Formats: sequence, C-alpha cells, structure tokens
Amino acid sequence: MNRLSGVLIFLMLVFACKSKPLLTLPYFNNADFTPVWLSKTDPAYSKLHTVPPFSFTDQNGKIITDKTTAGKIYVANFFFTRCENICPRMMDNMKKAADAFISDSNVLIISHSVTPQYDSVSTLKKYAADRNFTNPNWHLVTGDQNQIYSIARKGYFADNVSDATITTKFLHTENFILVDKHSHIRGVYNGTIDLEVENLIKQVKILEQEE
Repeated sequence: MNRLSGVLIFLMLVFACKSKPLLTLPYFNNADFTPVWLSKTDPAYSKLHTVPPFSFTDQNGKIITDKTTAGKIYVANFFFTRCENICPRMMDNMKKAADAFISDSNVLIISHSVTPQYDSVSTLKKYAADRNFTNPNWHLVTGDQNQIYSIARKGYFADNVSDATITTKFLHTENFILVDKHSHIRGVYNGTIDLEVENLIKQVKILEQEE
C-alpha cells in the first residue's frame, strides 16, 4: 500500500503551515492515504470519507458505538491478546498516547481485537489490568469478527485487500488511525515507531484546537 508516514506528514505540516497561526491537519479520503487539506466551507468537505457506524463491547462490558465517539477525537488500532509479534510494542506505544491524555475526556482510544473468538470481555479486562492500562477512555473492544474486519478495512483503510477477502483474510496492521469529532480520518501513524507516536500526541493537541 502506498502511504505517507506520520513523520513525513508532520514535516509537511510544519513547512506548509509555518506562516499560519494554527497548524491544520489533512484529511485522508481513501486507502492510499493521500493527504487532502480542505476548509469546512469547501463543497468537497461534505463528500469526505467518514468512519461508518459501529457497535462493539469493551473490557468492562460497556457497549461502545459511534454515539460514544460523537463529538470526540479518538485513535483506533487493531491487535490481539495472543500476539507476540508487533502487538506488545504497539500497545506499549498506545499506552504512551493514552497516558498523555489520561485526564482528557475529549480524547478516546479504541483498540479492536482481530481475534474476538478468543478475546472475550474478561480476557480483554485481564490484558488491560496486566499491562496497567488505566486511562478510563481507552476501550479494548471485541464483537462480531466480520464487523470488526469490515470497519477496519472499509472504515479505517487498515490494510489493502480485495473486496472478496475483506472479512476473511487475517488482519494484522501496525497503524494507529486518528479520527476527528466528525468521524473523518486525520492521521495515520506506525504504532511501532516511537517518533510517530510522539507526532500522534502532538497532532491530537492540534486537532483539539479545531472547532
């Protein structure tokens, strides 16, 4: 998949917007993650991609839906509790982001299990407790696998697969996806790279300044 890294996007923001009093984040409208800068008065704004409605259950048994995230900034990612490859580092880095906003109820994190058949509510709760995930706005969610895989690939562009395998091919991605208050994708970051996670934290703060 042809995508720009979070580091490159951050540098583009700095140089493109250095004369402006407030940096603005781009929008990402499709799976190639080409950044697009738009004002809300631009006619194209109404045609931007939005994350579709969803409903999952978090580690505390709470139903998490698009109504939960409405009017909030959130970061989405995908993992599974039995993963010993990229997930431990990725989730350690997500904890850095979660800890940075632990007192900010306007910023949520949604970590979707890609093996919900194994990751029950109680399994996710133990996983969070064992790793000291204490941010109350960090939701580790489970649910129907087809729904998780569909929103991952159609909603968040988590990886590049054909329509025929969108809910069957195993999902394994290191991406953190930043979503704004209106369900638009505003950033994509490699969650295994410390610098990109630092940029994510900075860009969440930029996004909080938008109306």
